[in-house]
Amino acid sequence: MSGWQPQDCGLDNVNAAAIKHLSTADPVMARIIREIGACTLTPETRRSPFQSLVQAVAHQQLNGTAANTILTRFKKLFPKRKFPQPADLATVTDEQIRACGFSFAKIRAIRDLAEKTLSGVVPSSRAIVKMSDDEIIARLTEVRGVGRWTVEMLLIFQLGREDVLPVDDFGVRNGFRVAYKKREMPKPKALLKFGAKWRPHATTAAWYLWRAADAAKGK
Repeated sequence: MSGWQPQDCGLDNVNAAAIKHLSTADPVMARIIREIGACTLTPETRRSPFQSLVQAVAHQQLNGTAANTILTRFKKLFPKRKFPQPADLATVTDEQIRACGFSFAKIRAIRDLAEKTLSGVVPSSRAIVKMSDDEIIARLTEVRGVGRWTVEMLLIFQLGREDVLPVDDFGVRNGFRVAYKKREMPKPKALLKFGAKWRPHATTAAWYLWRAADAAKGK
């Protein structure tokens, strides 16, 4: 997939219903599920929206290893915290953040994210769980450098929303191409239309498409 690497753990509360629905609704998805096995996706719910978005910005257009190296250096700028708070960014310079590996465009995005978190545009952990997916997308895409894909990653990997289909994600599109034996990548609009049969469990379908892409890469 592009950038963000899914974490494999265990999601029992919705997995059975999702597997049943997807297997019934889509024969190809049923085959993928048989080949790959149980969905092992668990959201990291303890992260704040600020932390999730900083991490997502770091992963934009980079592979997971490179992004995690940058984040490790970034966190070392704030030795008293496991992860910096928005106000902490005022204590470091752009040059210090740049030395961690962030581009200047990403530094501007992180600065804007910190400001919008402090002003309340970016909701708190408590507030965001009460918002709909569309409300969250509308609010968070006000932040510089944060597009729909970035918010969709937050919806999946922090909030555990069950019906997110990131049709702009390279890994999801490539997984579809591989699994459905297509010569070309599907267009996002076409994938969105096809994915209507997966709802309300599109997140699980996306996870299986990521795994299908990974399996093809391994071969």
